[in-house]
Amino acid sequence: MSGNNEEGGAATLGVSMGNNSPLMKILMAEDIQPGDSPSYELCKTILAFHPIGAKMVDAPIKKAQSQKRTIKIPGGPEKDLIKAFEKEWEQTGSIGADKVIANVMRTSRAYGAGSVVAGALDFPTDEPLPMDRLHELDLYYNVLDPLNTAGSLVLNQDPNAPDFQKPQHIRVGKADYHPSRAVVMLNEQPIYIEWSNSAFGFVGRSVYQRALYPLKSFVQSMITDNAILEKAMLLVMKMQSPGAVIDQQSRAWFGFKRQALKGAKTGNVISIGVNESIESIDLKNVRDAAEFARNNVLKNIATSDNMPASLINQETLAEGFGEGTEDAKVIAEYIAEFRKSMAPIYRFFDNIVMRRAWNPDFYASIQRKYPGYADTPYETAFYEWKNAFEAEWPNLLVEPDSEKAKVDDIVMKAAIAIVEVLSPMLDPESKADLALWLADIMNERELMFSAPLELDREAIANYVPPTPMTESEPEPMVESGRT
Repeated sequence: MSGNNEEGGAATLGVSMGNNSPLMKILMAEDIQPGDSPSYELCKTILAFHPIGAKMVDAPIKKAQSQKRTIKIPGGPEKDLIKAFEKEWEQTGSIGADKVIANVMRTSRAYGAGSVVAGALDFPTDEPLPMDRLHELDLYYNVLDPLNTAGSLVLNQDPNAPDFQKPQHIRVGKADYHPSRAVVMLNEQPIYIEWSNSAFGFVGRSVYQRALYPLKSFVQSMITDNAILEKAMLLVMKMQSPGAVIDQQSRAWFGFKRQALKGAKTGNVISIGVNESIESIDLKNVRDAAEFARNNVLKNIATSDNMPASLINQETLAEGFGEGTEDAKVIAEYIAEFRKSMAPIYRFFDNIVMRRAWNPDFYASIQRKYPGYADTPYETAFYEWKNAFEAEWPNLLVEPDSEKAKVDDIVMKAAIAIVEVLSPMLDPESKADLALWLADIMNERELMFSAPLELDREAIANYVPPTPMTESEPEPMVESGRT
């Protein structure tokens, strides 16, 4: 086979191994074997440089936060409370609470443990923040990785201790943080006396721990891709040999023909001998093997963290995500469990945001707007709202409006049937309650009814239907305009 020089020669595979890059230095090392545990530095390298590293960490977080939580606060001025809460939520930490939470979860998944601490200017870190004055403080939030908290999150391994394998204390340098103003997120639960090199403690594990070897294999697949691309444009020209001895003029003629082939483009004409031919290198046998190996590597990476492979290999679902395909259902179930794992850090920020959003100044405006709160103390109203606060994640499998309308129609028919059966047997007070119940059912069907139905319970309960006329009573006659 001729090489890519005019004089011919042996072909060589000239793929640069990039030995100076951190990723190639570490992942292409011969001593990485299946089951090896990654160090803190290796996890940072994979997160920063590996093509799958960031996606493996971020994909479930982005999918989980792709929808906003549905907030309900029954029993209070709901719209005002939700508006104030969401406004403060978006301003938390200057970048929004969702972004802070995503950064903590990212650190936790990459290293096995991640933390966030709430601080206030000119306020000691080892003291709890005054919850009743949070709206007066200039708060900041720092996301810490295991190197920042090294030594304080080792976790107690005494099975008889109250803090057995539970994070209790965060120390950063010489600063101790009160437990009430910090939250620690572990990726997976700690295993007894199982040290995590990436997190410097007996804590959770990095998502890269079980995936280390296939992550190394993925880098090799990239090298394979590069080698195939370099050879994809290679043309092989079969030329008839002029004889045993090639003089200088023959050598120049063969070089001229190779140059003519190299410069030929669409629309040009090139002439070759009758017994000569030009072919591209046959890579058909490489394709199946390379694709098979690469797909298996991606599946192994996904399996290592028990995540659906479609989250990291960018496969397009056969149907829309809301159509309920099997792949979509698997992803929805995985994300639903992942959202549960984020509950502690969301609860941490919910409590802070509620205090800052529903502060005494906000309550004063509520008292002016709703006179019913005029005699209610601030703390009483706040804890009523806090206890009634509900935040739920919507279903990731969103039904189309046509399917929702069908469900609403079935619900309405069932509700009307209940009213028709019970109404003749009820007293006026119960009938009024039943009418209000039906109105609530109707008002929840926003796709069917654009305007809410509002009924007066007192008027319904006191309503007396007119007495129907009997046959014995003569009907009034009209004659010449007189009765």
